[in-house]
Amino acid sequence: MYFKKIFVAIALIGLVVAAIMAYTIYQTMFVSNTAFNNDEAYVYIPTNATYQDVKGQLEPLLKDINKFDALAERKKYPANIKAGKYVIKNGMNNNDIINSIRSNNIPVKLSFNNQESLERLAGRISTQIEADSLELFTVMSSPEFLKANDFSSKTALGMYIPNSYEFFWNTSAEQFRERMLKEYHRFWTDERLNKAKTIGLTPEKVMAMASIVQKETAKVDERRRVAGVYMNRLNIGMPLQADPTVIYAIKHTTGDFDQVIKRVLYKDLVIDSPYNTYKYAGLPPGLITMPDISSIDAVLNYEKHDYIYFVADVTNFGYHKFAKTLAQHNANRQEYVRWINQQGVNR
Repeated sequence: MYFKKIFVAIALIGLVVAAIMAYTIYQTMFVSNTAFNNDEAYVYIPTNATYQDVKGQLEPLLKDINKFDALAERKKYPANIKAGKYVIKNGMNNNDIINSIRSNNIPVKLSFNNQESLERLAGRISTQIEADSLELFTVMSSPEFLKANDFSSKTALGMYIPNSYEFFWNTSAEQFRERMLKEYHRFWTDERLNKAKTIGLTPEKVMAMASIVQKETAKVDERRRVAGVYMNRLNIGMPLQADPTVIYAIKHTTGDFDQVIKRVLYKDLVIDSPYNTYKYAGLPPGLITMPDISSIDAVLNYEKHDYIYFVADVTNFGYHKFAKTLAQHNANRQEYVRWINQQGVNR
């Protein structure tokens, strides 16, 4: 009887220990361990991150980092860290969290437009993926890459078609550049290439023209008409005389792309720059900004008309008044000059 009681006691102790261990495992693996109020939180794990780096990001999001740590060690997560963007949903337990940050790298929506230079584009992209702006600019402006793909430093911006794209957050600068090159070739379909050939422009010249159209009007429904004006001038050998190219010439010459120029002055028209289309005939040597797809297609499908001139319409803001003769244009222009003087805009 005595040994039987000892055996029962040992068995009971074993059951208690097993129950405690089971409870501990349950608490470690299957009980919610999130400490934030939002529906979900994101963890960005850099390339070559250490386990301590990951824990540093997770600690503010979890109730008990030690329980997470214990399970992570058991599941050998510290030896299998993968860079990327990962989601942790409110109410997740440690097991779910580890599974998520181990294998559920989610893409980010990357978008860009309205950039005036590769430097600014690199800065914009660096806020959306892991690669920093210097890395991006270095690979985007690589002379070897540009030469191999028939771009120059002046036309390189045209390779980046403004849109929304999906990338993994841990995309490298080189990976971003190569993806954008593929998107560029995908954009220039046979149909678009044939349209460019029909109007007598190369894709690079289409992009340069589209960049002027982009700067001239924010109204998408007016871009084909504006493109038609510039194509008319180009086809008759008339200087494009586009104010946005003068503004770009000032910025390019001074190196100050942050300055705001609302009014082009007569003295600006003589600035010696290949981008100054008052001084030099034909298209500028490259883009003055990143054109939207709507501006590119506006050039490829420009409106056929007899307009040669246009000026801002002060009675319908955002749009322009178009003219076929210089006399008509001068009348429209005088109306605009009176209005801008009344606004006190001197620069």
